[in-house]
Amino acid sequence: MRLSKYYVKTLKETPKEAEVISHKLLLRSGMIKRLASGVYTYLPLGLKALKKVEAIVREEMDRAGAQEIFMPVLQPAELWKESGRWDTMGAEMMRIQDRHSREFALGPTHEEVVTDIIRNDISSYKALPLNLYQIQTKFRDERRPRFGLMRGREFLMTDGYSFHANRESLDAEFENMREAYTKVFERCGLKFRVVEADSGAIGGSGSQEFHVLAESGEDEIIYCKSCDYAANVETATSEIFSLEKAEAKELNLVDTPNVAKIKDVVEYLNVPVEQTVKAMMYKDMVTDNMYMVLIRGDFEVNEIKLKNIINTIDVALLTDSELEELNLIKGFIGPVGADTEKLTIIADESIVGIVNHTAGGNKLDTHFMNVNYGRDYEAKIVADVRTVLVGEKCSRCGGELSSARGIESGHIFKLGDKYSRSLGATFLDVNGKSQVMEMGCYGIGVSRTMAALIEQNNDEFGIIWPSSIAPFIVEVIPANMKAQGQVELAEEVYNQFKDEKIDVMLDDRDERIGFKFKDGDLIGYPFKVVCGKKAEEGIVELKIRRTGETLEVSKNDVVSTVKELMKKY
Repeated sequence: MRLSKYYVKTLKETPKEAEVISHKLLLRSGMIKRLASGVYTYLPLGLKALKKVEAIVREEMDRAGAQEIFMPVLQPAELWKESGRWDTMGAEMMRIQDRHSREFALGPTHEEVVTDIIRNDISSYKALPLNLYQIQTKFRDERRPRFGLMRGREFLMTDGYSFHANRESLDAEFENMREAYTKVFERCGLKFRVVEADSGAIGGSGSQEFHVLAESGEDEIIYCKSCDYAANVETATSEIFSLEKAEAKELNLVDTPNVAKIKDVVEYLNVPVEQTVKAMMYKDMVTDNMYMVLIRGDFEVNEIKLKNIINTIDVALLTDSELEELNLIKGFIGPVGADTEKLTIIADESIVGIVNHTAGGNKLDTHFMNVNYGRDYEAKIVADVRTVLVGEKCSRCGGELSSARGIESGHIFKLGDKYSRSLGATFLDVNGKSQVMEMGCYGIGVSRTMAALIEQNNDEFGIIWPSSIAPFIVEVIPANMKAQGQVELAEEVYNQFKDEKIDVMLDDRDERIGFKFKDGDLIGYPFKVVCGKKAEEGIVELKIRRTGETLEVSKNDVVSTVKELMKKY
């Protein structure tokens, strides 16, 4: 390809809308162009890189035994109502009506559609297991689209679905997909972690996320320094710090004037923060049911865990007016004497064993001291509802927990019978008895993975593509377009790369060499071949983008040298 004929327009300045580095560089290098908030056009360079990520995914999915299909973007509401997700999916679903007022959704995911296919086509255990996947644009009405390709309203995704006669078969395919996804991210040249995760709106269990490690990542990953434990902070667990056992004392209501915050309670009553319990008041946004969540004073409620405990899609803290309706005063709420007819008490595991703890007195300017679980109150639900902290002990090995930022780029689930049961996907087993299929679900954000690559591969000058994903691997540059020998050598070398089917760009623009270098660094070609002063001798300069190293190479050896370097970079 000749750059003089190629549609690419680089930018000197970063557009104001861009926040993270991948968004900035994708816009500046002319790879994407914004149409609307969260909606982008892929220009030739960007599309070429995207297709390379897509090709790697397709190769590994095919190698793992999955079969590619292509399902409709337009999905009838009836299917989603049958599964129960039409209402629970919430505002993120892009909904439309046709001219006959029939409701449809632009597919955010395809569990319902693929299950409908299978329930109508497969009736015997002999046809199982089966794994189908597609690579397709998805649509979600993000409340706050941001970070370019990281969180958009439409994005390219690989989504796969497997169907099984039993749980053992599902478990085996889950591991098969874990290996396939691992190979995808390795081939893309990414540093990543596989972590335990929440299943979110998809549902199911056995959920694991593939996180590309980057400081700009929206997710916090908790991992153990001593073993292989790693989890999204949404689901991470740790060993609970146990206080020394003591004899239970008499419950005592004390005055605490203007002492509403935990730190003030600790100071005013001279008690350890580990012996305080705070009450956080939540509402299920679907059912309007109210919950008092009790947690140690130095811990925070993990709302993802809370949502899973009460099986809802959204929760929110009660407003001041809602607290008033319950005769509760912010800062002085506690479990002793709580009205359990109007609210449900959920206790974090960390508080059950705390002897003589301090909690709100349910009256203005009061707190109870020497509160004991089981004697003074009980919770309807006792569960892990807290956010793990860095430095705590690993629940598996006792090692120290640390954290990193990650970009979720892949996710695998064991759905079980969540969709197959509601949609009636059954089969006849070896005994002729009807059974519900077990399902798995597997997704890779193709466009997000491309952006994540840039988050890990950049410097002050621009993108540093790995050879496996770079839209063009080599840029051939005649240093002086008026020097016939340099131009002729550039043409010769350019054709050599083309003959070897290596993606090559000839920068034949009549521009200064410095300008070409800056554009090349911004776009991120892994290798530049410069035909300059030694052109008459058949010598070129080979510049390695990642290291900055420059080699002098004969024109006859440049292709073989690049081939070897491609294995490394």
